[in-house]
Amino acid sequence: MNPELTKTPPKTYSQDEAFEASLNYFNQDDLAARVWLNKYALKDSEGNIYELTPNDMHHRIAKEIARVEKKYANPLSEQAIFDLIKDFKYIVPQGSPMAGIGNPYQIASLSNCFVIGNSGDSDSYGGIMKIDQEQVQLMKRRGGVGHDLSHIRPKGSAVKNSALTSTGIVPFMERYSNSTREVAQDGRRGALMLSVSINHPDSEDFINAKLEQGKVTGANVSVRIDDLFMEAVKNGTEYTQKYPIFSANPKVTKTIEANTLWKKIVHNAWKSAEPGILFWDTIINESVPDCYADLGYKTVSTNPCGEIPLCPYDSCRLLAINLFSYVENPFTEKASFNFDLFKKHVAAAQRIMDDIIDLELEKIDNILLKIDEDPELDEVKATERNLWVNIQKKAEEGRRTGVGITAEGDMLAALGIQYGSEAGNAFSLEVHKTIAIEAYRSSVHLAKERGAFLVFNAEREKNNPFINRLKEADSKLYYEMLEYGRRNIALLTIAPTGTTSLMTQTTSGIEPVFLPVYKRRRKVNPNDKEARVDFVDEVGDSWEEYVVFHHRFKQWMEVNGIDTSKNYSQKEIDKLIKKSPYHKATSNDVDWMSKVSMQGAIQKWVDHSISVTINLPNDVNEELVGALYLKAWEVGCKGVTVYRDGSRSGVLLANDDKEEKAQDSLTPFPIKRPQVLDADVVRFQNSKEKWIAFIGLIDGKPYEIFTGLADDEDGILIPRWVNEGLIIKNRNEDGTSRYDFQYKNTRGYKTTIEGLSHKFNPEFWNYAKLISSTLRHGMPIDKIVDLINSLQLDSAFINSWKNGVGRALKRYVEDGTQAKGYQCDNCKSENLIYQEGCLTCKDCGSSKCG
Repeated sequence: MNPELTKTPPKTYSQDEAFEASLNYFNQDDLAARVWLNKYALKDSEGNIYELTPNDMHHRIAKEIARVEKKYANPLSEQAIFDLIKDFKYIVPQGSPMAGIGNPYQIASLSNCFVIGNSGDSDSYGGIMKIDQEQVQLMKRRGGVGHDLSHIRPKGSAVKNSALTSTGIVPFMERYSNSTREVAQDGRRGALMLSVSINHPDSEDFINAKLEQGKVTGANVSVRIDDLFMEAVKNGTEYTQKYPIFSANPKVTKTIEANTLWKKIVHNAWKSAEPGILFWDTIINESVPDCYADLGYKTVSTNPCGEIPLCPYDSCRLLAINLFSYVENPFTEKASFNFDLFKKHVAAAQRIMDDIIDLELEKIDNILLKIDEDPELDEVKATERNLWVNIQKKAEEGRRTGVGITAEGDMLAALGIQYGSEAGNAFSLEVHKTIAIEAYRSSVHLAKERGAFLVFNAEREKNNPFINRLKEADSKLYYEMLEYGRRNIALLTIAPTGTTSLMTQTTSGIEPVFLPVYKRRRKVNPNDKEARVDFVDEVGDSWEEYVVFHHRFKQWMEVNGIDTSKNYSQKEIDKLIKKSPYHKATSNDVDWMSKVSMQGAIQKWVDHSISVTINLPNDVNEELVGALYLKAWEVGCKGVTVYRDGSRSGVLLANDDKEEKAQDSLTPFPIKRPQVLDADVVRFQNSKEKWIAFIGLIDGKPYEIFTGLADDEDGILIPRWVNEGLIIKNRNEDGTSRYDFQYKNTRGYKTTIEGLSHKFNPEFWNYAKLISSTLRHGMPIDKIVDLINSLQLDSAFINSWKNGVGRALKRYVEDGTQAKGYQCDNCKSENLIYQEGCLTCKDCGSSKCG
């Protein structure tokens, strides 16, 4: 038994108590409070909350890290660790470490990212299914996963089975994507990166796979591009693809015009923000772990956001240093960056990251114990067990870490330096060079105290460009590394810090501020004497306008004596921004080529990679995207992603005065219903009654729905654990149609329930036919939910059914979709979006489900 579970549990708190306390902690920042409470506050499977504010979480984390420290010489005290991590001020463990350290209520890894893969170039069905299972096993523990498909033989290749020829890469992209979607838990889905080499003959099919609506929706895709291909693009020459890739004796070769394929990549990225690009030769040549490629450290793919290239079965934990907190006298003429304190904290961050590896190894021991204690046969558990044994070996042997940063944009603004300017790029470069040197110095000192990572060999690393840059910058550090080794095989990254930056209340990662000031509207009752009416729309509705400030922009205002309580007009806001250090430094203002050059320069001092997005306005042409990609390769970036505003459905658009962009035209499903449909089973409760819905799917999207009472004499009775199956259209003896539901029981045998359409109240069935018809003609799900809500039904019973259908379908609305006609219960704003099936207010962050 886990010894942590034998301790007396701390006091529990209600949701309201914890929210109120965390709201005070975050100075009334509703969104930060909700994110912390929902994602990181310690809670058990019953929903009991054991932490009142992030202070409790920071004490939990500090206690565990101090416990590890006591195993080694010169341990840091619990108080010293707490002082480093409290208030999200200096050092912030990200995501999985924040939620999992000292958490006895879940059996999960502390790693944020994993890469998996087969040894050699195996593309057997057994190998492909093994990867599928490993991916699912990692995702169920909330890990992001990446793997490469370059080992799969191209379409039309001979195979020695009944198919005779290979189907190629794309069907397996779909398989892995579907597995990602199927492993969803509590409304969340796993994160997957699929990559392929440009040298593979099926790379164009890979690049095009996501253009078809509804395809490969559960994965990010990136193409690995080598220098030979880029040279061919620059020179307008041909390029030879091979299988196996880069083989001296390939089984398949294909000569293409490099520019033709390049234009396809650029077009797709312009149109849909994918594929991302990985400059693979740069990644491999710069990679310190690849000095140990023959020992199992050959990099094969990246994690879903691209900031950690990894070998098979390696994983990484992430931590961010809050750069804003090292600016003294921010937003004043006396502003300066405290490099001395920063260097000490970088060393401490690397030390804490190494401690977290020990905690991760304990977590993996618990996972293996859980697997061993599970009642399944050993042969069933073998793949999962071997997976974690392999991950444990890599973590113990290489001790890889992921020290990164957040608040780069706010740091520069606080110093009065414009993001993206020549001075801004130069200062950022100095900061990241300092991180590299001090983190590596810390790793060397840890090796002296604790021992080097198990396969360290200085001779292997002597020609590595990154190591040689360290040698040139600090020869004393280099020669100490020769003498003592290094504790960690690779150390640094720059990850996106979405929820982390909400809690640090700063800009995210290396990115500039998105917008320093937002103008919002909320509908008001004009008869309310206290209400302020700033705007009346064309239908006569009254609105109040209010201003939302980025936290650090507000701090700039306060430092400079500017009233933060005034309701500024748009003209006044524009003037404010123009006076501020955020002027011409937002994500849409920054010079794109300058940002790419900045990324390339900083990449020289980051041994893993950098997650950064080049944000472009909607009206840029494809040639600019191609030029940015080419520039990124030339300046030494390891990867790059371009996002053109509005190019991907479901991604939030910039908040401006433009008219809303027209929705895509309806895309109908096949007119003829397939005989067999995949199906989701959704259970919900209306008043005190239990209800169930069967939702037929095509390409993961709802196509038809059957729903009604569950588990009563006249309803549907199926086991609680059944959440998916098949809906099969059959014929009755009289020639009429019926719809049967089929699922597999625990022994794998199929059980069929006949006649879904006859199990429910006929009135429900008629409405279900109406709703199914709108689904089949491609009407957006959010509009169907609105349609259902607008139905005027007489019976309270049928109204209850109506609410249930709407609730069941909401979970399929794409995240980020604007919700029209709804009002936030908390702040009365109508600026709501769908997020994981719930209505979330973009203004105050409150969320309502059901």
